[in-house]
Amino acid sequence: MSKYFYDLLPADELARLPYIPTVPEFVEWLEATYADMPAMTDLTSTWTYREFCERIAHRRAFIESLGLPKGANIGVFDRNSADAIELFLAITSAGYTVLMLPSSLPNPAVVGCCARFDLQALFVRDEFKDIAQGAPTRICSSSSTSEAVAPVAKVDKEAPAAIFFTGGTTGAPKGAVLSHRALMRGCYNSIFKPGKVIGVHRYIALLPLSHVFGLIAGTMGCFYTGNLIHTCEDMKATIGKLPVIKPTILIIVPGICDILAGLCKMYGPQFLGGALRLIIAGAANVPPRLVDIFTKLGVEFTFGYGLTEGANLTSANANALEKPTSIGKIYPGQEARIVDGELWIKGDNLFSGYYKDPVNTAAAFSEDGWLKTGDLVRFDDEGFLYITGRIKNLIILPNGENVSPESLEEPFYADPCVRDAMVKEDELNGDKVIAIEILPQMPAFEGKSWDEVVAYMEKLVNRINAGLPSTHRIMKVTVRQEDFKRTGSMKVARN
Repeated sequence: MSKYFYDLLPADELARLPYIPTVPEFVEWLEATYADMPAMTDLTSTWTYREFCERIAHRRAFIESLGLPKGANIGVFDRNSADAIELFLAITSAGYTVLMLPSSLPNPAVVGCCARFDLQALFVRDEFKDIAQGAPTRICSSSSTSEAVAPVAKVDKEAPAAIFFTGGTTGAPKGAVLSHRALMRGCYNSIFKPGKVIGVHRYIALLPLSHVFGLIAGTMGCFYTGNLIHTCEDMKATIGKLPVIKPTILIIVPGICDILAGLCKMYGPQFLGGALRLIIAGAANVPPRLVDIFTKLGVEFTFGYGLTEGANLTSANANALEKPTSIGKIYPGQEARIVDGELWIKGDNLFSGYYKDPVNTAAAFSEDGWLKTGDLVRFDDEGFLYITGRIKNLIILPNGENVSPESLEEPFYADPCVRDAMVKEDELNGDKVIAIEILPQMPAFEGKSWDEVVAYMEKLVNRINAGLPSTHRIMKVTVRQEDFKRTGSMKVARN
C-alpha cells in the first residue's frame, strides 16, 4: 500500500523528507533544512524558516518563565494568526501539551474547557479577553514572547503533544490525545502529494487550527515540505484576497470548495489567483461534481479520509477522476483490516486515548490494540477503499435488516444538482419510514421556479428508488431551502 504514496513524489524529494517522531526534533530540523526559505507571511511581514524558528524559541522562553510542570496542558484561544501558529510549535517543542480552542467559542465553553482539560495557562488573543473572563487558569496574551530564547525540550515520542476535539457528526465532543509519535506520523503522511512538493507551494491556513485536518494537513504539512503559509485571521476576507495571494495549493473542506466554485462562476477562474495547482479536500463527504468542476478549471483535485483518533490522515485518493467515490488507499505506517464490515486500523498514527475518559477510550480499541473506526467500508480489487456507512447511523428496518444512510445518500451525491443530502428514519402516517432531506445545488437551477426544483428532486428520488429493494426505498422527501446544521468541519450534523 505504501508504494502508492511513495510513487507520488520524485525520488530525490522523498529521500529528503524523513519521518521525525517528535515536535522538538521537527522544529530543529526545519531550521537546519530550510533556513533561508520563506516560512510564513501575514501579507505585511514574511519570515524565513530561520526567523520563524527563532521567534518560536523566544516564545518557548516565555512559556518556561511561567514555571509550569513539564507536560502541563496549555490552551491557545486565537484566530489562525502568526501568534497561534508559533504558539502551537512553541508549546509542543517546549515539552508541554497544547489544546487549540476554536475561535468561535463563547465564554461558558472557554471556562468549561479550562476546567475539563486542566489547562494551567491559556494564551488569549487580545480581542478575546472578555470572552475568556472567569477562566480558572492563568491568562496570557497570545502575543507574549521573551527577549531570551529557550532550546527545544527532550521529549519521549509517546509523551502527549496535543489534545483535539472530536465528536464526528453525532457524538458529544471528546478530547483526543495525540502523542508526539502520532501527531508527527500524521504530519509525515501529509507530505504525499502529486509531483514536486519541496519549496514550490503557497498555502493558506484557511481551516481552523483547532481542527486536526487544518492543523496537520493544512499547516504542519506546509512546513514539513519547506513551503510558505499565509495566515488567515478572517476566512471571508482571506478568500477575497486569493487573486493577491495566488495560492498553489488549498487544503479545504467541501463546503469551501462549493463557495469557491460559485465565486469562479461569478468572477471567472482568475478569482483563484491563476497559480492554483492542487486542491486537497477532506473532513466531509466530497461529491464527484466537485472533482469535475475543478478539473475543468485546470486544478488537480484529491481527497481522502481520516479521523482525529488517527491523527487525521488514514487514506487518500490521488486518482479522483478514475475513482471519484473512493476515499483512496491506506497511508504508510498503518495496517488496516475489516471486521464485520467495520474498518479497524493500527499504526504510529493512533491516538493515546480520550482525555480522562477511560470508558470511551477502552471502547475505541479492540483487545489487541486495533482502533475501531466506526466506519463501514469495503476494498475494491485494486486496494481502493470505499465508505459504505457509519455504524452509529444504521437504520434498523422492521424485518431486522440494517440499512446504511450513507449508502442511500451516495447516488444523490453523484447528481450535480444535489449539494448535500441526509437520509434518516422518520414517520409517515404513523409508520416508521426511510426519509431524505435534500439541499439543492441552486446554481444548477438558475431561472427555474422552486416548484421545478422540488419536482426535479422528487423525480430523482423515484429514479433511485426504482433500483432499490422495496424495504430500502425512500418514502418521505424534504427539499430544503435552508442549509443543514453543520459541524465545525462543515459536515452535515445528523443529531
